[in-house]
Amino acid sequence: MVEKFSKSQLSEADIISKFILPAIKENGWDDMNQIRQEVKLRDGKVVVRGQIAARKKVKSADIVLYHKPSMPLAVVEAKANKHEIGKGMQQGLDYASLLDVPFVFASNGDGFVFHDKTNPAQLETEIRLEDFPSPQMLWEKYCQWKGYSDEQLPLITQAYYDDGSGKSPRYYQLNAINKTIEAVSEGKNRVLLVMATGTGKTYTAFQIIWRLWKSGAKKRILFLADRNILVDQTKNNDFQPFGTAMTKIGNRNIDPAFEIHLGLYQAMTGQEEQKKIFKNVSPDFFDLIVVDECHRGSASEDSAWREILEYFSSATQIGLTATPKETDEVSNIEYFGEPAYTYSLKQGIEDGFLAPYKVVRVDLDVDLQGWRPTKGQKDKHGETITDRIYNQKDFDRTMVIDERTALVAQTITKYLKRTDPMAKTIVFCNDVDHAERMRRAIANCNPEQMAKNEKYVMKITGDDEIGKAQLDNFINPKKAYPVIATTSELMTTGVDAKTCKLVVLDSTIKSMTKFKQIIGRGTRIDDRFGKLWFSILDFKKATELFADERFDGTPERVKVTKPEDFENPDDLNDIVDGTGDKGADDSSFEDDIDPTTISKPTTPTDTPTDGGNTSEGGDEPIQEEVRKFYVSGVSVTKVAERVQYYDSDGKLVTESFKDYTRKAMATQFASMDDFTKKWNDADRKQAIIDELAELGIIWEALEQEVGKDMDPFDMICHVVYDQPPLTRKERAENVKKRNYFTKYGETAQQVLNNLLDKYADEGVQEIENIHVLKVKPFDEMGRPIEIIKKGFGGKPKYLAAVKELEEAIYRSA
Repeated sequence: MVEKFSKSQLSEADIISKFILPAIKENGWDDMNQIRQEVKLRDGKVVVRGQIAARKKVKSADIVLYHKPSMPLAVVEAKANKHEIGKGMQQGLDYASLLDVPFVFASNGDGFVFHDKTNPAQLETEIRLEDFPSPQMLWEKYCQWKGYSDEQLPLITQAYYDDGSGKSPRYYQLNAINKTIEAVSEGKNRVLLVMATGTGKTYTAFQIIWRLWKSGAKKRILFLADRNILVDQTKNNDFQPFGTAMTKIGNRNIDPAFEIHLGLYQAMTGQEEQKKIFKNVSPDFFDLIVVDECHRGSASEDSAWREILEYFSSATQIGLTATPKETDEVSNIEYFGEPAYTYSLKQGIEDGFLAPYKVVRVDLDVDLQGWRPTKGQKDKHGETITDRIYNQKDFDRTMVIDERTALVAQTITKYLKRTDPMAKTIVFCNDVDHAERMRRAIANCNPEQMAKNEKYVMKITGDDEIGKAQLDNFINPKKAYPVIATTSELMTTGVDAKTCKLVVLDSTIKSMTKFKQIIGRGTRIDDRFGKLWFSILDFKKATELFADERFDGTPERVKVTKPEDFENPDDLNDIVDGTGDKGADDSSFEDDIDPTTISKPTTPTDTPTDGGNTSEGGDEPIQEEVRKFYVSGVSVTKVAERVQYYDSDGKLVTESFKDYTRKAMATQFASMDDFTKKWNDADRKQAIIDELAELGIIWEALEQEVGKDMDPFDMICHVVYDQPPLTRKERAENVKKRNYFTKYGETAQQVLNNLLDKYADEGVQEIENIHVLKVKPFDEMGRPIEIIKKGFGGKPKYLAAVKELEEAIYRSA
C-alpha cells in the first residue's frame, strides 16, 4: 500500500512514478503516444572563454502531454513532497512558453496546481490527483483557445514524418511547422517563416510539405531555390522520404507525373519567352510553392524570378528565410505578410542549438589613416593613379596594395597557427580578383602546409570550376582539405559548413542581410567534430553591424520611395551607376548614399556576384567592371587587435576572463563573506564548482590567465575579492604544520596524508571522489572497502574524516 511510504522522504522520481503518472494514466492518457518523460527542449548554451568552451547544463521538462506527437498540450512539473505543491509552476511555465501550450500542472504528489490559460478568470486552481483532466477535456479546451473550426482539424492533426529513429522536430521547428499548418488551414495563401541560419529551415519545410501532402490538402508542390547546390542537398537529404513522388525540374519541361517538384529558378525562366518553361503548365498546376531563401531574387518585384510566383499566384506560397529583406526597394513582408513564426540567432545561441562567436577586430594603419599616391604616380601596370585619398572601403575594390593583402594573410595564418592550423576557414573578399590574390598570399604564408597538400587553401568562386568542385569536400567534416576557402559571394548562403571555425571578413559589408548570411556560415554546431563555437576575424569593421538594433530583431518596413519621387530620375541613375557589386544579398548603397532616401533600380538578373553552379542555367557569374589600381612598396602595419565575446545579454563585450568572473560572481554573492560561508557550509565543494561553471566561469580559462596552482576557492578570492593568492601546496603545508593527523590511527593518517597530497597536486575535486582510493598510492594499501574499514571503521566515518580534512584545508578562510 502507498500509505506505507513516508511521502516526505521520497525522491522526485519516486513522486512521479508512484503518484503523478498513475493519476494521469487513470484519467485516460495513453502511455505510449501521449506521455513523454524527461523532455529535453534545449541543448544548453555554449560559453566560450579563450580557446575553451563548455555547455551549460539544461533541465528537462518532467512530463509533456500530447494530443498527437505533433501536438503538445500540457507540461507537468514535479517536485519532491517536502516542497509546496506549486513549487514547480514557474519552471513549468517556462517550458510551456517554449512549446506554446496553455496548460501547466505542478505537483508534489499530494495533488496538482493547474494553470489554465484558456480560463483567464480562474488562471490557477488546486485539484486532487484523481481529478486530473482527460485528454478529450484538454483537447477541447485547446481547440477552443486556438479557435479551430471542425474543417481545420484534419489538417492540423496530420502527423509529421517519423522514420522510427527517434528523431523529432525541435521545439521551435515544431512551432514553425504548426504555425504554418494553422495559417494554411485558415485559408492564408502567403506565409513567411524566419529562422536563423543553421536551425533546420529545410527540415522544417519538409515536415510542412509532408503534412500538407499526406493530408491531401496540397497535391502538387514546388520547392523553389536559386542555387543548384541547395536543390541537390534538399533532394538527397531532408526530402529523401518523398522517394519516387519527387523529381528535380530540368530546363526543358515540368513533368506532371510527379507530385513533388524541386526547381531552380534559373532552369525555369530566362529573358527569352521560350526559356520560361513554367508557362508550359497551367497557372493552377501547383497547389503549394515553398520558396527557399526568399530574401534573394524572388523578393524583388521586377526580378524575372518573381514572375514565377506571380504566374502561380493561386498556389499557397510559403517563404523561408534567415534574413527577411526589408530595404528601400525590396520587402518580403509586403509580399508574404508578417512572419508566422520567428526563431532568431540570439534564441538559437541561448538554447544551445547555434554556436556563439568571438570577434577579433584588427585595425591596419593604412585603413585608419588612408593612403594617397604621389603626384603622377603610376601603378604596377603603368596606369596613372587618380589623385585622392584611398581608405578602407576602397582597398581591394578600386585600390590594391600588395602589402595590405600580405599582412591580412599573415594575420590569418598566425591566428590559425596559434589555435588550429586545420580549422575550416572561409575568407570573404570583395570580388573574385581579391579572392585569388588572397589565396596566393595565404599559400605563400603556409609553405609547410602547401607541401603537405596543395589544397590547403583554395579559391572557391563561381568563375572557378576547379574551386567549385572542391566545395563538397570543404563542407564535409570528414574531409581535411581544403582547409581555407577564399571567396566573395558564392559561399555567403546555402553552404552547410558545419565545422567552419573561422570566418574572415576582408570585404566591405553594409547590407544587414548579407552580414547575417555570412555570420550564418559559422553558427552551426557539430559536437562530433568538436565544433561548438567560432571566431570572426574582422579587418573591415563589418562587425560593427552587431551593434545595429536590426541585427537580431524584426526588420522595419522601410520601402517608402520610388525613383519618380525625385525631380530628376536621371540624376538618380548617375548616382547609382558604378557603386560596386550588385549581388542579390547586398542591395544597400555605399557609405556616401543614404539607403533610406532613394531606391536603386534592380536588374532582371539579380544573381550573386560569384554565381554558383552554371548547369541548367543556374547562377551565371556577373562581375561588374570596376577600375582598379595595383600598387606595392607601401608600408602597412597592424595598429590594434582586440577580442570581443558574445555575452549573456546577446551583446559583444571586450573583457578578460577576470572581468567576466567578477561580474558573474556579483550576481550570486553579495560579498566575500557570503561566498566564504557558502563554500565552508557545502557538504561537497564540487557542487559549488559546478554551480559557478553554470554561470560561465570556466576554470581552465581562468587558470590560463591567472595560474594553474590555485584552488577554485582561492582563484575566486584572488580574482574577485583581491585577496593575496594562496596555492594548493601552501594550503596543504599549513595543514601539515598544525600536526592535524595525530588524532588518527596509523592507517587513517597515511590515507589522509595521501589525500592531502592529492589535493595539492590536483585540487579538492580529487579528495571528494571516493574512487580516488582505487589509484596510486592507495591501491598499494588494499581495496577501497578494506582501506575504509581498517582505517576508519566504515564509510560514514571515512566521509566524516574527509569533510574534516576539507575544513582543515580552508580553516584560514
